Amino acid sequence: MKERVYYLDSSPVTREWHGRCLSFGVMLKILIIDEHQQSTADLCEQLIRAGYQVAAVLPSSENLLDKVLHFKPDVILIETDSPSRDTLEHLAVMDRTAPRPVVLFGSDDDSETIHRVIQAGVSTYVVDGLDSSRLKPVIDITCARFEMMQGLRNELARATQKLDDRKIIDKAKGILMKQRHLEEDAAYASLRKLAMARGKTIAQVARDLIDSASLLF
Repeated sequence: MKERVYYLDSSPVTREWHGRCLSFGVMLKILIIDEHQQSTADLCEQLIRAGYQVAAVLPSSENLLDKVLHFKPDVILIETDSPSRDTLEHLAVMDRTAPRPVVLFGSDDDSETIHRVIQAGVSTYVVDGLDSSRLKPVIDITCARFEMMQGLRNELARATQKLDDRKIIDKAKGILMKQRHLEEDAAYASLRKLAMARGKTIAQVARDLIDSASLLF
Protein backbone atom coordinates (compact mmCIF):
# COMPACT_ATOMS: atom_id res chain seq x y z
CA MET A 1 0.00 0.00 0.00
CA LYS A 2 1.34 3.40 -0.91
CA GLU A 3 2.20 5.56 2.06
CA ARG A 4 0.21 8.66 2.89
CA VAL A 5 2.08 11.58 4.37
CA TYR A 6 0.46 14.32 6.44
CA TYR A 7 2.55 17.44 7.01
CA LEU A 8 1.12 19.01 10.13
CA ASP A 9 1.42 22.24 12.06
CA SER A 10 2.51 21.96 15.67
CA SER A 11 0.83 23.48 18.69
CA PRO A 12 1.16 27.27 19.01
CA VAL A 13 4.08 27.31 21.42
CA THR A 14 7.14 29.41 20.87
CA ARG A 15 10.47 27.93 21.95
CA GLU A 16 13.96 28.33 20.56
CA TRP A 17 15.41 25.48 18.52
CA HIS A 18 19.02 25.22 17.43
CA GLY A 19 17.98 25.02 13.76
CA ARG A 20 20.64 22.54 12.65
CA CYS A 21 18.26 20.79 10.27
CA LEU A 22 18.86 23.18 7.40
CA SER A 23 22.56 23.75 8.08
CA PHE A 24 24.73 22.61 5.21
CA GLY A 25 27.16 19.79 5.96
CA VAL A 26 25.82 19.00 9.43
CA MET A 27 25.12 15.36 10.30
CA LEU A 28 21.75 15.37 12.04
CA LYS A 29 21.10 13.22 15.08
CA ILE A 30 17.95 11.11 14.93
CA LEU A 31 16.24 9.75 18.03
CA ILE A 32 14.18 6.65 17.18
CA ILE A 33 11.24 5.52 19.29
CA ASP A 34 10.05 2.07 18.22
CA GLU A 35 6.85 1.20 20.03
CA HIS A 36 6.64 -2.02 18.00
CA GLN A 37 9.72 -3.12 19.96
CA GLN A 38 11.02 -4.91 16.89
CA SER A 39 14.42 -4.81 15.26
CA THR A 40 15.24 -1.35 13.93
CA ALA A 41 18.48 -2.44 12.29
CA ASP A 42 17.17 -1.81 8.78
CA LEU A 43 15.86 1.63 9.68
CA CYS A 44 19.12 2.58 11.38
CA GLU A 45 21.07 1.41 8.34
CA GLN A 46 18.83 3.47 6.03
CA LEU A 47 19.32 6.56 8.17
CA ILE A 48 23.10 6.12 8.30
CA ARG A 49 23.25 5.62 4.53
CA ALA A 50 21.21 8.80 4.11
CA GLY A 51 23.81 10.71 6.11
CA TYR A 52 22.18 10.78 9.54
CA GLN A 53 23.49 9.79 12.95
CA VAL A 54 21.29 7.61 15.16
CA ALA A 55 21.40 9.12 18.65
CA ALA A 56 19.51 6.28 20.34
CA VAL A 57 16.72 3.75 19.89
CA LEU A 58 14.07 3.76 22.63
CA PRO A 59 11.20 1.30 23.20
CA SER A 60 8.74 4.00 24.28
CA SER A 61 8.25 7.73 24.71
CA GLU A 62 8.34 7.50 28.50
CA ASN A 63 10.29 10.41 30.01
CA LEU A 64 10.72 11.76 26.49
CA LEU A 65 11.67 15.28 27.59
CA ASP A 66 14.50 13.94 29.75
CA LYS A 67 15.71 11.75 26.88
CA VAL A 68 15.66 14.70 24.47
CA LEU A 69 17.63 16.86 26.89
CA HIS A 70 20.11 14.02 27.35
CA PHE A 71 20.63 12.88 23.74
CA LYS A 72 19.99 16.31 22.14
CA PRO A 73 18.56 14.93 18.88
CA ASP A 74 17.80 17.14 15.89
CA VAL A 75 14.84 15.02 14.77
CA ILE A 76 12.61 12.46 16.47
CA LEU A 77 11.28 9.50 14.51
CA ILE A 78 8.49 7.38 16.01
CA GLU A 79 7.19 4.02 14.79
CA THR A 80 3.83 2.90 16.15
CA ASP A 81 0.54 1.35 15.05
CA SER A 82 -1.52 4.12 16.58
CA PRO A 83 -0.10 6.78 18.90
CA SER A 84 -1.30 6.19 22.44
CA ARG A 85 -2.54 8.91 24.76
CA ASP A 86 0.66 8.58 26.80
CA THR A 87 2.83 9.00 23.69
CA LEU A 88 0.96 12.12 22.62
CA GLU A 89 1.13 13.57 26.15
CA HIS A 90 4.89 13.02 26.26
CA LEU A 91 5.23 14.70 22.87
CA ALA A 92 3.14 17.65 24.00
CA VAL A 93 5.29 18.13 27.12
CA MET A 94 8.43 18.04 24.99
CA ASP A 95 6.93 20.48 22.48
CA ARG A 96 6.32 23.05 25.19
CA THR A 97 9.86 22.89 26.55
CA ALA A 98 12.27 21.53 23.93
CA PRO A 99 10.44 21.25 20.62
CA ARG A 100 11.93 19.14 17.84
CA PRO A 101 10.81 18.09 14.35
CA VAL A 102 8.86 14.85 14.82
CA VAL A 103 8.09 12.26 12.14
CA LEU A 104 5.52 9.71 13.26
CA PHE A 105 4.94 6.49 11.31
CA GLY A 106 1.58 4.89 12.03
CA SER A 107 -1.29 2.97 10.50
CA ASP A 108 -4.23 4.85 12.00
CA ASP A 109 -5.69 7.36 9.55
CA ASP A 110 -8.72 8.19 11.67
CA SER A 111 -9.42 11.93 11.58
CA GLU A 112 -9.61 12.12 15.37
CA THR A 113 -6.19 10.51 15.66
CA ILE A 114 -4.73 12.97 13.17
CA HIS A 115 -6.25 15.83 15.17
CA ARG A 116 -4.66 14.55 18.40
CA VAL A 117 -1.34 14.15 16.61
CA ILE A 118 -1.50 17.78 15.47
CA GLN A 119 -2.27 18.97 19.00
CA ALA A 120 0.73 17.02 20.34
CA GLY A 121 3.12 18.90 18.06
CA VAL A 122 3.97 16.21 15.52
CA SER A 123 5.38 17.75 12.33
CA THR A 124 4.77 14.87 9.90
CA TYR A 125 2.44 11.88 10.18
CA VAL A 126 3.15 9.04 7.73
CA VAL A 127 0.44 6.41 7.33
CA ASP A 128 1.01 2.86 6.01
CA GLY A 129 4.78 2.87 5.98
CA LEU A 130 7.42 4.69 4.02
CA ASP A 131 9.66 3.67 1.17
CA SER A 132 13.28 3.94 2.28
CA SER A 133 14.06 6.04 -0.80
CA ARG A 134 11.72 8.73 0.55
CA LEU A 135 13.08 8.75 4.08
CA LYS A 136 15.50 11.63 3.55
CA PRO A 137 13.02 13.84 1.62
CA VAL A 138 10.41 13.38 4.34
CA ILE A 139 12.90 14.31 7.07
CA ASP A 140 14.14 17.30 5.05
CA ILE A 141 10.62 18.59 4.49
CA THR A 142 9.72 17.98 8.12
CA CYS A 143 12.71 20.03 9.26
CA ALA A 144 11.94 22.83 6.79
CA ARG A 145 8.30 23.06 7.90
CA PHE A 146 9.29 22.90 11.56
CA GLU A 147 11.76 25.74 11.17
CA MET A 148 9.22 27.80 9.23
CA MET A 149 6.57 27.28 11.92
CA GLN A 150 9.03 28.14 14.68
CA GLY A 151 9.81 31.38 12.85
CA LEU A 152 6.12 32.22 12.60
CA ARG A 153 5.58 31.45 16.28
CA ASN A 154 8.51 33.62 17.24
CA GLU A 155 7.08 36.49 15.21
CA LEU A 156 3.69 35.99 16.87
CA ALA A 157 5.29 35.91 20.30
CA ARG A 158 7.20 39.12 19.60
CA ALA A 159 4.05 40.84 18.35
CA THR A 160 2.09 39.65 21.39
CA GLN A 161 4.85 40.80 23.73
CA LYS A 162 4.98 44.18 22.02
CA LEU A 163 1.23 44.60 22.47
CA ASP A 164 1.44 43.56 26.13
CA ASP A 165 4.31 46.00 26.70
CA ARG A 166 2.30 48.80 25.15
CA LYS A 167 -0.61 48.09 27.50
CA ILE A 168 1.73 48.09 30.51
CA ILE A 169 3.35 51.36 29.40
CA ASP A 170 -0.02 52.99 28.89
CA LYS A 171 -1.10 51.92 32.37
CA ALA A 172 2.11 53.26 33.89
CA LYS A 173 1.68 56.55 32.03
CA GLY A 174 -1.81 56.81 33.46
CA ILE A 175 -0.46 56.40 36.98
CA LEU A 176 2.14 59.13 36.44
CA MET A 177 -0.39 61.45 34.82
CA LYS A 178 -2.70 61.06 37.80
CA GLN A 179 -0.09 61.20 40.59
CA ARG A 180 2.13 63.93 39.15
CA HIS A 181 -0.46 65.75 37.06
CA LEU A 182 1.58 65.24 33.88
CA GLU A 183 0.58 65.32 30.25
CA GLU A 184 0.86 62.02 28.36
CA ASP A 185 4.06 63.01 26.52
CA ALA A 186 5.67 64.14 29.75
CA ALA A 187 4.69 60.90 31.49
CA TYR A 188 6.25 58.85 28.70
CA ALA A 189 9.40 61.00 28.79
CA SER A 190 9.63 60.35 32.53
CA LEU A 191 9.42 56.59 31.97
CA ARG A 192 12.05 56.73 29.26
CA LYS A 193 14.41 58.76 31.43
CA LEU A 194 13.97 56.33 34.32
CA ALA A 195 14.59 53.37 32.01
CA MET A 196 17.85 54.88 30.78
CA ALA A 197 18.98 55.61 34.33
CA ARG A 198 18.27 52.04 35.49
CA GLY A 199 19.49 50.30 32.34
CA LYS A 200 16.10 48.69 31.74
CA THR A 201 13.54 48.76 28.99
CA ILE A 202 10.63 51.16 29.26
CA ALA A 203 8.28 48.19 29.65
CA GLN A 204 10.32 46.85 32.58
CA VAL A 205 10.29 50.23 34.30
CA ALA A 206 6.56 50.51 33.66
CA ARG A 207 5.99 47.13 35.33
CA ASP A 208 8.09 48.20 38.31
CA LEU A 209 6.03 51.38 38.62
CA ILE A 210 2.74 49.50 38.47
CA ASP A 211 3.95 47.00 41.07
CA SER A 212 5.04 49.82 43.38
CA ALA A 213 1.77 51.65 42.93
CA SER A 214 -0.21 48.52 43.78
CA LEU A 215 1.57 48.27 47.14
CA LEU A 216 0.36 51.73 48.07
CA PHE A 217 -3.31 50.91 47.61
